Amino acid sequence: MKQKLSVKYYNFRLVVYLLAISTIGILAIGSAKESVQSRQIMGLSLGLFLMVVISLFDYGVILKLYWLIYLGNLGLLLLVKFFGDSSNNAQRWIELAGIRFQPSESAKIFLILFFAQFIMKRKENLNTFKTIAEMVLLFFPVFLLIYKQPDLSTSIMVILIFCMVLYVGGLSHKVIFATLAVVVPAAVIVFFLILQPDQQLINEYQQKRILAWLQPDKYSLTTAYQQQNSITAIGSGKLWGKGLNNNEVGSVKNGNYISEPQTDFIFAIIGEEMGFAGTATTIIILMMISGECYLVGMKARDIAGKIICFGMGSIICFQSFINIGVTTGLLPNTGLPLPFVSYGLTSLVSLYIGMGFVLSVGLRRPQPRPSGTISFTELIQEDMHVDI
Repeated sequence: MKQKLSVKYYNFRLVVYLLAISTIGILAIGSAKESVQSRQIMGLSLGLFLMVVISLFDYGVILKLYWLIYLGNLGLLLLVKFFGDSSNNAQRWIELAGIRFQPSESAKIFLILFFAQFIMKRKENLNTFKTIAEMVLLFFPVFLLIYKQPDLSTSIMVILIFCMVLYVGGLSHKVIFATLAVVVPAAVIVFFLILQPDQQLINEYQQKRILAWLQPDKYSLTTAYQQQNSITAIGSGKLWGKGLNNNEVGSVKNGNYISEPQTDFIFAIIGEEMGFAGTATTIIILMMISGECYLVGMKARDIAGKIICFGMGSIICFQSFINIGVTTGLLPNTGLPLPFVSYGLTSLVSLYIGMGFVLSVGLRRPQPRPSGTISFTELIQEDMHVDI
């Protein structure tokens, strides 16, 4: 029977959080690079439109096309490999119908949608070797195509998303602990190996970023230059910041000490111009968006809806932590944008599409029955249990 929808179940609170964080992003982008601010506003408008449209459709119907979603995702990444545009020694963009976008950003959302339905179809056999092997084999081509662009940071993100999807889907704790017993020591060994001079595991520039993180003083004028200036910018903002679009000579942004500040280092602009108040507000709103996704997922009608919500919440959580960790020197320099804040139309629109699915899940959660009512099925079951 078709579920009757009620506007009172539409999560307007989540929409308000999204508009608030996007507004902060637009203001910061306008101060960092005014020429692209209007494009970010266009991206926000498109994202909002797609979010609302998707939220009104039953996510379960869309997920029935999960193999088409997977093949479309794989196809876009293959187009990048063979026909993609190169920039800064990376081939991550393609242009279709005059629109240039980055498929690795949308790949995160498509992976969540695909595995949400895949796991729901096989939830009874999730912890069998056959099912786990199938999921790993399906995940690996997507991961490899992103890694080879090269895009190590997004590769790490899709691994984290895949792990979260498996955990929420019901992967056995025995399997999880057994995997960790192998993966953790292996990760330590790999980390040690990539620090060696003649290693071949990652690109040279990626190795230098890790070395610059471990020895910032040694690389302060080269690889660590941007991160050190970012830390300086955040600290210089103090409590209330220097103000948006300020003309201070001593400003890190005005001195062009951070290249492309509107993208990966947008948090540094917020810190310098909006101060601790601005950075704290940004972090709190991102936490509330992530938390709201988890809350919606806990009330989802099925495991697919739960996976979608927890997957999207995890994207916001993990990516925010990594981006802010980079700008504050807690993590090596990567190329991950701050969700809903950094300039980038593919990232922004993709995230809003994902949030459309979260809203769809929340709108179709099991609705409580009025007190005192009983369904026909329960009445029959109750009658069958009458003692004779």
